[in-house]
Amino acid sequence: MEETVRCLVNMRNYHVLGIGSALLDLTYEVNDNFLQELGLRKGEMQLITKEKSIELLNRLKNFPVKISPGGSASNTTAGVAFLGGKSFFISKLGDDYNGKIYEEKTKESGVSSYFKIRENEITGNSFIFITPDYERTFATYLGASSYFNEEDIKESLLKETEILHLEGYQLAHINSRKAMYHAAKIAKENNSLISLDLSDAGIVRQNLSLFMDFIKEYVNIIFANESEAEAFTGKNAEEAILEISKYCDITVVKLGEKGSLIKIKNMVYTIPSYKTKTINTNGAGDMYSAGILYGLINNLDLEKSGKIASYAASLVVGKPEARYGAELREKINKFYFTKLL
Repeated sequence: MEETVRCLVNMRNYHVLGIGSALLDLTYEVNDNFLQELGLRKGEMQLITKEKSIELLNRLKNFPVKISPGGSASNTTAGVAFLGGKSFFISKLGDDYNGKIYEEKTKESGVSSYFKIRENEITGNSFIFITPDYERTFATYLGASSYFNEEDIKESLLKETEILHLEGYQLAHINSRKAMYHAAKIAKENNSLISLDLSDAGIVRQNLSLFMDFIKEYVNIIFANESEAEAFTGKNAEEAILEISKYCDITVVKLGEKGSLIKIKNMVYTIPSYKTKTINTNGAGDMYSAGILYGLINNLDLEKSGKIASYAASLVVGKPEARYGAELREKINKFYFTKLL
């Protein structure tokens, strides 16, 4: 019989509370040569300055663009809410029109929120470049999110959540890093589970010892894709999941179209992918994380949780934006009742 980690189901006000960057996603379709012209490393996230952000906006002003609320942890909390869970998101917004849009869209997605406003700063944005092979490359200006610190953590909210979900991006910046440690300490003291998405292979490589220390001290659940798992361990996915699992209770390695691997104790589950027409992979990994967390809060076994996560992620891949609306909820319900029960 599978052994599971403890989760205080339905005993607290929120199932999942996410902390991360609040970023407006600006999505463009480009070719590889354009990425080279911009000096961006394909498939990775690069932080840029406010000046560079303005430069890119001017250069791309005649390009077709899709605009939607984003940020890894934000996307995951939206996914949990979409699936039927109670979720909360904490971040920092700029004192601008985009911040108001972001707050409204968060509410529309069914996620409760707590935003501090940074005066004289703009809300962060993430340029997402999709190449013909559907690979995503990010150029991100954190904006107000880069000022997120310990004072922006509301302790009472952390005490009312079952799972605290964090993004690895936050560990790369000194202010948000301190906030992550502060939040994780509170969550651990209140017996909440803590999950961490490694977020980006480049950030993991640059901050490996920091990631290792944080995970050993606080993290119960780790989400990684193949490149992030390799950056963390120096090994391929099958070997990496065994290595990562030494430091946490549940390890998830996402393999894209090859599916995913989930390990708990001595059990390793191989989860299939679900074929769909790929339009945009942005947000698929975040939705996958939402599926796993949703399964945990509802005491589903990890194999069922993984299949829900994989199927939900396939629906995101088939849409141009990182989130989706009520039109796809029926598909997930049908999948659950016809395929998993």
